[in-house]
Amino acid sequence: MDLTGIHHLTAINADAGRTNRFYTDTLGLRRVKKTVNQDDTSAYHLFFADGAGSPGTDLTFFDWPVAAERRGTRSISRTGLRVAEDSFDYWAGRLRDRGVTAGDIATLDGRATLDFEDPEGQRLRLTADAGGDSHSWEKSPVPAEHQIRGLGPITISVPDLAPTKAMLTHVMNMRERRDYPSPDGAGRMHVFEMGAGGPSAELHVAVQPGLPVARQGAGAVHHVAFRTPDVASIHAWTRRLQEFRVPSSGEVERYYFRSLYFREPGGNLFEIATDGPGFAVDESFETMGEGLSLPPFLEDRRASIEAGLTPID
Repeated sequence: MDLTGIHHLTAINADAGRTNRFYTDTLGLRRVKKTVNQDDTSAYHLFFADGAGSPGTDLTFFDWPVAAERRGTRSISRTGLRVAEDSFDYWAGRLRDRGVTAGDIATLDGRATLDFEDPEGQRLRLTADAGGDSHSWEKSPVPAEHQIRGLGPITISVPDLAPTKAMLTHVMNMRERRDYPSPDGAGRMHVFEMGAGGPSAELHVAVQPGLPVARQGAGAVHHVAFRTPDVASIHAWTRRLQEFRVPSSGEVERYYFRSLYFREPGGNLFEIATDGPGFAVDESFETMGEGLSLPPFLEDRRASIEAGLTPID
């Protein structure tokens, strides 16, 4: 029983309009769903992905009016975004032209990378992707050959490797493959992979006991989700967590996928999510993400929910 890769990553922003502009215009992603946080309907939940809204490409945001995060350990500390190997000069120029401060193109763990931050301070990293499927978006301002292909690798920070490693390998069936020097020169990064492996299916663990505990806020990552194919397989993961006595949310129906939430020992919130049914379940594929979508169990509250949201394009 294996997870097959990164499913999505959800971050926190304090300005939905600015976030929407940055991810659709500067980064050229498709907004594939404009909905609300199902546990807090006063907040948008925005989904940005590739042209097909494929599992493994979703970068999502909860819109909360909060202060900036305090960085530290016990956090999901950097979000990887995969691009073609020959796209780095293009992206360095594009980010510079739009006033986005970025680092230098560098080689990390044997791959080209480029670090930068979004307007809220979320730490992002473009990572070279040698192959795999690519579903471009014809309306993107970024040429198809340079468009972001999806998520990964994702980096988490923990104060102690051993308990997190036990969760990843013994409970979640990930494989520890290698380690490499941390970009800041303080210690080593530990690479765990799922499924067929590769950058779309890797979790990188930084061991940083000297850092303060992070406090979530704007620019922070709320949780990272891992892929499982279908409802039958998420039932199996629910049973597995119970067998290992790992506290969890139990299965939660999110309508676009089915979810299961739990925390790893380092304090980071994990989710396992099904690949389907996907974002076109309640909208046409051609126009999904353009209007406000609500799952059926919220539809009768549409008027009050819309009244509490600040309009965005």
